Amino acid sequence: MRPLRLLLADDHTLVRAGLRALLDGMDGVTVVAEADNGEQAVALALEHKPDVALLDITMPGINGLQAAERILAALPDTRIVILSMHSGEEYVNRALALGVSGYLVKDAATRELRAALEAVAAGQTYLSPRLTSQLFGSRPHPGEPAPKSALTTRQLEVLRLLALGRSVKEIAHELQLSAKTVETYRAQIMARLGLRDIASLVRYAIRNGIVSAE
Repeated sequence: MRPLRLLLADDHTLVRAGLRALLDGMDGVTVVAEADNGEQAVALALEHKPDVALLDITMPGINGLQAAERILAALPDTRIVILSMHSGEEYVNRALALGVSGYLVKDAATRELRAALEAVAAGQTYLSPRLTSQLFGSRPHPGEPAPKSALTTRQLEVLRLLALGRSVKEIAHELQLSAKTVETYRAQIMARLGLRDIASLVRYAIRNGIVSAE
C-alpha cells in the first residue's frame, strides 16, 4: 500500500515543525508539502493533490475553513482534517457542513492524530472525543448508546443505509443528496451516538432493530 500523502498547513513555525516530526515518525505517512497560510495551502494542494490536508483554522489571509472549502471544490478526493485550538460548536458545525473528514483539537494526544488519519484514509469521519461530549452532551457510557430518538428521521435513514453497507455515493444517489451532505450526516450520527467506526455503527443498528442481523 502506498504511503498516505499529506499536506500540512499551520502558520506557527514551531507547531508545524512539531507536527512534521510526529508525522515523519508515523509509518505509512508522507508529508508532501507544508504551508504557513491559507492561500499557500490551496496552491500546494492543487500542485501536489494530497490524500489528506491537515489544516489549522487561524492562518493569515484566508483561514483554514475557507481553504478547506476551496480545496474540496477543486479536489473532492482529498480528505480534510482540521487541527485547531478552536473547539466551539460554530467552528465544528461549519467544518462538518463544508465536508471535512476530521476535526481535532490541538491538545489531542498523539494517538488521536494517528487514529484520525487512519479513519479518514478509510473513508470514515473522525471527531475528537472531547468535541462529541461538548457538542452533544455527555457521551453514552459503554453499553449505553444514545436512543434512536436522539437522531432525526433523515439521520436514521442515513444510519440504516450505512449499516447496510451502502457507500456515501450510493446513499447520496438514493436519498437525492450531495455526497458532502451525506458525509456531514455520517459525522453527526457518529458523534451523537458516541461511535468511532462503521463496525460499531452496524452493531448499534442491529441492536436497535434498525437493520436485521440476517
